[in-house]
Amino acid sequence: MTDRRDELAGNLAKVEERITAACVAAGRKREEVTLIVVTKTYPASDVRVLSELGVRHVAENRDQDAAPKAAECSDLPLVWHFVGQLQTNKVRSVVGYADLVQSVDRSRLVTALSKEAVRAGREVGCLLQVALDAGESARGERGGVAPGGIEELADLVAEAPGLRLDGLMTVAPLTGEYAGRQRVAFERLMDLSTDLRRAHPAANMVSAGMSADLEEAVAAGATHVRVGTAVLGVRPGLG
Repeated sequence: MTDRRDELAGNLAKVEERITAACVAAGRKREEVTLIVVTKTYPASDVRVLSELGVRHVAENRDQDAAPKAAECSDLPLVWHFVGQLQTNKVRSVVGYADLVQSVDRSRLVTALSKEAVRAGREVGCLLQVALDAGESARGERGGVAPGGIEELADLVAEAPGLRLDGLMTVAPLTGEYAGRQRVAFERLMDLSTDLRRAHPAANMVSAGMSADLEEAVAAGATHVRVGTAVLGVRPGLG
């Protein structure tokens, strides 16, 4: 465990250096950017070590992995983010541990999240996942609402009992006009965030950037970056 702790501590320090350097380059304060460590496929023991090393935000994308891990780590001072595409039949389980769901992209999911949040007596933060590879009203390859659908969906979340509209999230597109242009994609997300905040001023969270492109996300103005591989190492095969 000591070897693994040393490995995680070293990786975490390198990521911190990258975020700090990106903030300096962008003229931003380090505290303006929150690191979310994506712990998918890794064991609860790693989450525990990360918590000891000062990590406060962790993310998962598969409920079947996340639910038991969150239960095992329920004594830790962590904020759990759900970042994967979410089926409505998994909502009850996810609401049991997730403080924020970053992949809200359709009205049916909002309805299901609201129902379960009320039932559980919880308030769940919601980020609208924006598909920058979609047309104005279509859905993206990896989920997400098209830019043209943000306003309607945001109003729905804001009015839903048990839910809190926190902001926007995106994944750098693999296809379409933004493919390979992460900085431009993230700047587009920031423009959409500005539009959203005119109607919903408190929805100021912008989640963008991962291990390979966190610098571009920080430069564009992201408030949260989601980093997995750079902290935990290359992921085991998912089968």
